[in-house]
Amino acid sequence: MGNSSGVIIPKPFLIEIGSQPGDEVGLLVEDGRIIITLVRGAPRAGWAEDAKRIAENNDDALWCGRNSPMKTTAS
Repeated sequence: MGNSSGVIIPKPFLIEIGSQPGDEVGLLVEDGRIIITLVRGAPRAGWAEDAKRIAENNDDALWCGRNSPMKTTAS
């Protein structure tokens, strides 16, 4: 992906977090450390159904639009 780099993770580390080669993991940078966590389940499960439901309810307007309750005007 783009300018990404790969990292080889030793098998004992994968076993420690309950992962296997090919499993999806999450990455987080915290205090100068890269934290790798096992993603349980599909991270985007249900998104398609939710998007369809939102569109059917005409609740898919952007919050930054002209009539957005989040929009402020300068006084």
